[in-house]
Amino acid sequence: MGSLAAGNTDSMAPPLEGGLPSALRRQMPIADRLVYFDHAAVAPLPAPTRDAIQHWLAQATEQGDVVWPEWAKGLEHLRRTAATLIGAQPREIGLIPNTTTGISLVAEGFPWQAGDNIVTLANEFPSNQYPWLNLASRGVETRRIPVDGGMVDLAAVEAACDSRTRIVSLSWVGFATGWRIDVAAVGELCRRRGCLFFLDAIQGLGVFPLDVHAAGVDFLAADGHKWMLGPEGAGVLFIKHEHLNRLRPLGCGWNSVVAGSDYSRIELTLRDECARYEGGSQNMVGMLGLAASLDLLAGLGVSPTRSPVAEQVLLLTDYASERLSKLGATLLAPRAGEHRSGIVTFQLPGRDPNEIRRQLLAAGIVVRNRAGGVRISPHGYNTTDEIDRLFDELARG
Repeated sequence: MGSLAAGNTDSMAPPLEGGLPSALRRQMPIADRLVYFDHAAVAPLPAPTRDAIQHWLAQATEQGDVVWPEWAKGLEHLRRTAATLIGAQPREIGLIPNTTTGISLVAEGFPWQAGDNIVTLANEFPSNQYPWLNLASRGVETRRIPVDGGMVDLAAVEAACDSRTRIVSLSWVGFATGWRIDVAAVGELCRRRGCLFFLDAIQGLGVFPLDVHAAGVDFLAADGHKWMLGPEGAGVLFIKHEHLNRLRPLGCGWNSVVAGSDYSRIELTLRDECARYEGGSQNMVGMLGLAASLDLLAGLGVSPTRSPVAEQVLLLTDYASERLSKLGATLLAPRAGEHRSGIVTFQLPGRDPNEIRRQLLAAGIVVRNRAGGVRISPHGYNTTDEIDRLFDELARG
C-alpha cells in the first residue's frame, strides 16, 4: 500500500527501488493488460492509489465519520506534497475538483475594469478559453492568438499585450500539439509587460519539473487525472500568496474561514491561504487517491528541479517521432529541444486517424484522436518495446 493507505500522512513515500521504467511499471496494473498511450486524456491509476481508495472505502463503509480527522490529515498531507512538487508554500495551494474550477476562480475573482484584456492562445483547451470569454459581459476582452504549425510564438503573445493586459493565460503543454512552452520565458514576458501569468499545467505537472516562484508563475491549476496519475475530480490550485487578497473570494463556506468547523461562530474572517477557495466538504476519496499518486511520483524523484520521469517520457516520444518520420508521417508540432513533451500527434498519408485508433484499440494499444491526428502520450512506465508494438500494428495497415 501507499503511505496514505497505511495511515501515514506525515511523510513522503520512500524512493522506489529500481530505475525507471521498471520501478513505476511495477506499480501500474494496467501494464499487464494494455499498452496505454493515453495519459494526456485520463491516466490509469497506480496500485498505491487503488489501495488508498480501497482503504478509504473500507473505512467509510465500516466506520463512517469516526475516521474523518484522519482523512482531513490526509488532505493536508496532499497540500504539502503538492506544494513541494512545484516549489510553493502549502498556504499557496488549494485543493480543487478540476482545472476549469481553478481558472474560473481567478477569472471571476480578479478585479477587472471595463477595457481590460487577457491574452491566451486560439488553440488552448476549452477550459482555458471559456472562463475568460465569459468575462465579455464585464467589458473584458479575450485576445486569442493564432498558433501556426503547432509552435507558440511568444513574440506574438507579447505583441498582443498592452497597458490594459492584466493576465496572460497559457497551457504548459498544448493538449493537441504537444508543444511545451518555456514557462520561465513567459514569466519574464509578463513581468516585462506588467501583467500576471496563469499557467494551465494539466499536461505537464507530474512529469516535468517546475518551480513556480523561480519561473514567475502567479496562478496555476491542474487536475490530477492525467500525468499526476490521480483520480478524476481531484486537482490543485496555486495562487501566489501576495495575490490572495487581490482576488474576490468565491464559493465561501465553512471551510473558507478561520473559524472552520466551529459552526456556532459566524464570522467572515477568511483564511489567509489558498484553502479559502475550498468552501465546503471535499472529494475526500479523490483527494486521498491523488495524495497517494503524488507520493509515488515523489518517490521516483520528481521535484521542482529534476524529473527522471520526464527523461523517460522524452526518450519514448523522441523514439516514436523518429519512427514516424521514417513512415512519412506529419507531426502537428515539431520536436524542438525543450519544447518537446509527452505528447506526439501525427497524421499518416492516406490513413484515417479514427480508423487507426480503432485498429490500435482492437490490438490492445490505447491512443486518442485530436486535431485531425492520432495522439500518443506515454508515461514513465512505458517502454520502447511498447512503441515498437504500436508500429508493428501500424505496419499491418
